[in-house]
Amino acid sequence: MSRVEGQSIISVGIDIGTSTTKFIVSHLKYAKVSSHFSLPRYEIVERKIVYESPMYSTPLKEKRDEIDLKTLAGWLEEQYKKAGVNVSEVKSGAVIITGETATKKNAESILHYLAEKSGDFVVAIAGASLEALLAGKGSGAFLRSKEVKGTVANIDIGGGTANVALFRRGKVLGTITYHVGGRLIELDQNGEITFISPSIQSWLHSKNYQLQVKKKIGFKEIQQIVQEMCKDMLNSLTGQKPIRLDDSLIHSTSFQVIPPIDEVMISGGIGQLLEKEAPKTIYDTAVYGDIGPLLAHEVAKAIENYSLKLIKATQTSRATVIGAGMQSTEISGATIHVASSRLPIRNLPIMMIELDNEQIKNRDYVYEQIKQEMIEWKQYFQGEQEIPFAIHIRGISYCSYAALKEVAKILFSLYEKYFPRNPVLVVICENDIAKALGQLLVLQSNNKVDIISIDQVVVEQGDYIDIGETINQSMVPVVIKTLAFMKN
Repeated sequence: MSRVEGQSIISVGIDIGTSTTKFIVSHLKYAKVSSHFSLPRYEIVERKIVYESPMYSTPLKEKRDEIDLKTLAGWLEEQYKKAGVNVSEVKSGAVIITGETATKKNAESILHYLAEKSGDFVVAIAGASLEALLAGKGSGAFLRSKEVKGTVANIDIGGGTANVALFRRGKVLGTITYHVGGRLIELDQNGEITFISPSIQSWLHSKNYQLQVKKKIGFKEIQQIVQEMCKDMLNSLTGQKPIRLDDSLIHSTSFQVIPPIDEVMISGGIGQLLEKEAPKTIYDTAVYGDIGPLLAHEVAKAIENYSLKLIKATQTSRATVIGAGMQSTEISGATIHVASSRLPIRNLPIMMIELDNEQIKNRDYVYEQIKQEMIEWKQYFQGEQEIPFAIHIRGISYCSYAALKEVAKILFSLYEKYFPRNPVLVVICENDIAKALGQLLVLQSNNKVDIISIDQVVVEQGDYIDIGETINQSMVPVVIKTLAFMKN
């Protein structure tokens, strides 16, 4: 295999969390990686952080139900200057809203506003599953799973949630998120409770804990609450308690049954607090105005009680922002065909078309498979959308030019039938047929529709995709994500 020296693009990561906001700048070096006998393939071959911001308390308005955009935008503008980076130089990255901040009234609009103001291809991301995955990549758990046998779990605990991602041999097994976080209960150093998050209220009631704002709590009582919280989370993670969607501690999950875990990493702000001495009094506990220091040490003790091996994370409080800035971007570029004037494109849902490789020559079969999906998606489509979705074609590992031409003909005719007013067709190919398929679609469209056809990215039903501007006329940066905003 040969590797051609590549160039770097500037990527940013912005993590707007429950407690703190972080900002990083990375250089992503991409290169053509291929053997002499295969199609050219591009990969990001080196990721290097060149600037990390200090931790910044996420600014909220007085009622705490909205993010203070003006203050936040001013701080980010200052960070770009300190990093010596002009926004116009930024070509990839992500703005991610995490934890309880995703529940704020203006979270979604602020997320997209900041993404648009942060560079040519900085995308908006929300959702606990993706947050867990990015944190697991940023913490080192993903790489660790490639080095050891068994399953590595990364528990990223911030102010509002504990996002868990499980990895085995470099593969993601799934994610689960709990209402476990350092700022779910806030208190002063005299033990007076100043805030209780709505997301933890039902769990507290189920355990008969009667906490009230402006009431004092003692060290032993708050320690018992935190221990119970950690115990419930670990019972769920280790399979001692079945996963139930009505479980008040579970926010969301992709698991029905969690596989056995061998090693655990703790990242997030709580992971960083493990380096501090364990609190012994209410005064020590509330040094940051919340239960964070106590939660850090109680969750570590709980992990040991369940005979799990606790491994030190390579990144803790910055794991998610590093994942967002360095690990969210892929490169598509072996055989792409793109209408460059249409890029960048953001937040396209994925429409999946499964084609059986053995039946690809059967025109009626291909027609029915594509037609069924088009009819189903038609009912969800809002007419004002310029591009309704990206079509992912899966199952074609090989086919003749004649068969591919027939697929292009059927695909375009049905798209034109069901979505006649849409000027762009986006196709994602599982294998290296994107350029040929794109050219065939152009012939079918007779320049009435702009065609974007890419490959070398892995997507699933329910994902969203963002496609950035072309790099060197031959490749595009791509982010696959899940967008999910929680509503109070």
